[in-house]
Amino acid sequence: MNTDNKAKNSNSNITPFCPTAGAGQSESFTPEDALKLDYQLCFPLYAASREIIKHYRPILDELDLTYTQYIAMMVMWEEKAISVKDMGAKLFLDSGTLTPVLKALEKKEYVTRNRSTEDERVLIVEITEKGEALKQQALKVPERMAGCISLEPMEALELYRILYKILGKEV
Repeated sequence: MNTDNKAKNSNSNITPFCPTAGAGQSESFTPEDALKLDYQLCFPLYAASREIIKHYRPILDELDLTYTQYIAMMVMWEEKAISVKDMGAKLFLDSGTLTPVLKALEKKEYVTRNRSTEDERVLIVEITEKGEALKQQALKVPERMAGCISLEPMEALELYRILYKILGKEV
């Protein structure tokens, strides 16, 4: 935890991991209260993520994709060819999670995986014609998902900014 943030908040019990802890409760807040689910920042992030992915599931089922396969394909539609390492960095996924996703996409003939000719340690993923054609079907996904989240446009932009700040990527 960043000690500078802790010092800034030294006059309150609010921490980056427990933002509501002690808010409006002054001296009645105890260390045990920090373990209450309602005081956790991580829990609503986790629950919101699960809720959003739940809304994606029936839409992506029509494309025969999981959410992780879908975001991998989004990278492929943008990049056309990318190393597994770079894709993992873009998606915040480790190779143990990404490898089975890419194998499944390769089995569906949406991507190919080949060793780099310049450095055989590097595995390059390339989109196929079939993978590129899937993009036309996927164009409807964002539009259909837009109605699933009840945020005003400015709220959505602020949430987007905050989430990327948490991920260490200022936007």
